[in-house]
Amino acid sequence: MISQKEKKFEGIYNDLVELIGARKVSNKIVDLLSYSHDYWPITLFWLLEGKVPSLPDVVVFPEKTEDVVKVVRYAYENDVPLYPYGGGTGVLGGAVPEYGGIVIDLKKMRKIQIFEEDLIVEVEAGVNGMLLETHLNKKGFTLGHFPQSLYSSTVGGWISTKAIGQFSTKYGGIENMLIGLEVVVPPGEILHFKPNPRAAVGPDLKGLFIEAEGMLGIITRAYLRIWPYPEKRILMSFISDTLADALEAVKNILRRGAKPAVIRIYDKVETRKWFHMIKRAKGKVGTIIILEGDSILVEAEKHIVEEEFKDAIPTGEEPAKYWLEKRFDVKELPEFLPLGIVIDTIEVSVPWSKAVDLYNDVINAMRNVEGTLIAFAHASHFYPQGVCFYFIFGGIPPKEKSPLDYYREIWNATMRATLRNGGSISHHHGIGRMRAMWIAEDLGKSIFTFLKKIKSAVDEKNIMNRGNMGV
Repeated sequence: MISQKEKKFEGIYNDLVELIGARKVSNKIVDLLSYSHDYWPITLFWLLEGKVPSLPDVVVFPEKTEDVVKVVRYAYENDVPLYPYGGGTGVLGGAVPEYGGIVIDLKKMRKIQIFEEDLIVEVEAGVNGMLLETHLNKKGFTLGHFPQSLYSSTVGGWISTKAIGQFSTKYGGIENMLIGLEVVVPPGEILHFKPNPRAAVGPDLKGLFIEAEGMLGIITRAYLRIWPYPEKRILMSFISDTLADALEAVKNILRRGAKPAVIRIYDKVETRKWFHMIKRAKGKVGTIIILEGDSILVEAEKHIVEEEFKDAIPTGEEPAKYWLEKRFDVKELPEFLPLGIVIDTIEVSVPWSKAVDLYNDVINAMRNVEGTLIAFAHASHFYPQGVCFYFIFGGIPPKEKSPLDYYREIWNATMRATLRNGGSISHHHGIGRMRAMWIAEDLGKSIFTFLKKIKSAVDEKNIMNRGNMGV
């Protein structure tokens, strides 16, 4: 368990009350406990055992950028660790207040402004994902960003972890949507990156804060690209004999310039779940495709999809409809952990040329860890250059191993298989504290050293999310 690594800070609560007001500051034990963890399964193991991850000394709830500036300046001047907190949906321990100090919850910063002619929305960092999309839909627009955590995650969290949504093949990840940014950095300065459609004014420094997981500064505002609400939607599905067949068809679709909003290829195990209503799908590989946008473009994309899946069996709309209905149902972790069953997901990315080999190697690596009951995967994010695999495992640790031992062993097996097959150890969940031990190997020594230099230059006192990402 992560332990408190420094003496508790004294006087923080009173200082911050004086600085930003009592209603924006809490040291109640219920709040300290609530903000001691995110959705990382390891912290859930501890909580089930009655153990508590490292506690912050205080939680603050800023309502405007000026509040954030004051808190960052205070933390800098007093060498107090500071941890940004969005929706708490991270699954890798990126928000655990490992060294105590201040957790800063941005969810009270939730203003939204739409610039319709420019197709830009300005949002504060604490805006909830589903509320943002609903607001845009009512005005005739969409962001096109639908992570599985949509109902509970925030815009600031999306940017901090380089999040991606289910409709990414058409709309891209959050990095493709972000065109402007406001960030507060130590010692309490505001950086404002203007929302231009494109600019060539030196290096794109706002990119430093995408997937920085709060280790460089605190995102307070973002400017995002939006789209007119799609005119037409077409649902399709197919079954193929092999995973390689389905991957080849999708690769060719993208090479021809079509951009389905959703593509999901399920291996033979997971196809049983999403194609359960299709009897002939047993033992096959199922693919779900959703097209949306201008009706003329959608019809053209439909024609391309049908041509590339000509050797597969079309299975109609029903699997895609079922997926749309069930896609946000995430209940396995809280249901199975109390029963002693360890379950988690691991997403990685890989070029097309190595995709099938990586899939096979990772599945075998997971299944070879003693105690594993299930291991399967789907491909859910696609690019002309490659694909993201989303692996799921579940198991019961053997008697001589703790749940945590088993969990770490299967993660290590998966990361090792990914690296030896030329994949990236993370596609969109980020690094946090769980993946920190493999980040240097993935990036390479020189790039990891460069990353640490950037951290030291921006955050010289190391107050921002101290201990995260291994830097």
